[in-house]
Amino acid sequence: MDQAAGRQERADTFYAAVGGEDTFRRLVDAFYAGVAQDEVLRPLYPEDDLDPAAERLRLFLMQYWGGPTTYSQERGHPRLRMRHAPFPVGVAARDAWLGRMRAAMDTLDLAPEYDATLWSYFTSAADSLRNLPG
Repeated sequence: MDQAAGRQERADTFYAAVGGEDTFRRLVDAFYAGVAQDEVLRPLYPEDDLDPAAERLRLFLMQYWGGPTTYSQERGHPRLRMRHAPFPVGVAARDAWLGRMRAAMDTLDLAPEYDATLWSYFTSAADSLRNLPG
């Protein structure tokens, strides 16, 4: 275990069970390929290049599901609501985000129990980040 590099991987985690970094890299790459083409979501990402946002999401998801702790080492506590507060997230943005994430998840061919766990998390997280009425 190389803690300096954020490598605290354990075999008994969701992260390991679904394929580790490769799975989360494929998920995030597929998701951001969709975001780049999405008229609702693209304006919510301030960078011209989506790579920094993709890297942040990838590192967050890897850590959340039991992989390396690089996200916290580089950025501190996730504070998802605070980090998303400057961006208008209403029903349309939530639904577009979930649609793109569902499409990205469908590229992974996860076992049904892992797919359901991940999807449940994403739907809950997307709802919790809404900051506009309606």
